[in-house]
Amino acid sequence: MSRNEDTTVRFSGLKSGRYSYDFDLDKGFFERFENEELCDGKVHIAAVFEKTERVMMFNFELKGEVTTRCDRCLGELKVPIEGHESLNVRLSDTEKSDDENVAILPEGSFEIDLAQWLYEYVAVRIPMQHVHPEGECDKEVVSYISDEEQVPENDDADPRWEALKKALGD
Repeated sequence: MSRNEDTTVRFSGLKSGRYSYDFDLDKGFFERFENEELCDGKVHIAAVFEKTERVMMFNFELKGEVTTRCDRCLGELKVPIEGHESLNVRLSDTEKSDDENVAILPEGSFEIDLAQWLYEYVAVRIPMQHVHPEGECDKEVVSYISDEEQVPENDDADPRWEALKKALGD
């Protein structure tokens, strides 16, 4: 992914201390990731960046709403997003980390593009199953689903099922 001006924090030249940043994620931001599940939204992220000589830490507060597709009717569904995340950033040419909350940048780095982390912080807050509240789905689409779910009663059912039911005492 190319460098994103709106999510890049330049830490080179900053003295040790705390700094505040605000990120506003919108449709243009989410479209960069080409994910059909997460197609639009407005999420505000307030970040507090604390810098020391070798370690940097970001604390993020997320609040907003994203648009995804309803699993039932495929209509647009607004999902509220809220939460807190943190990211530790270290400079090292040798250290590696499997921890998703730790970013290792090469020595001499002067900035970090947070786009991928910010996107993931939002994406993990979308529920696995996303459906409209009862009665809010597209009625036409739901009518097709309801018709398919109705199984016609068949008088010519396989007699082996009846024998099995009797054997089980039902």
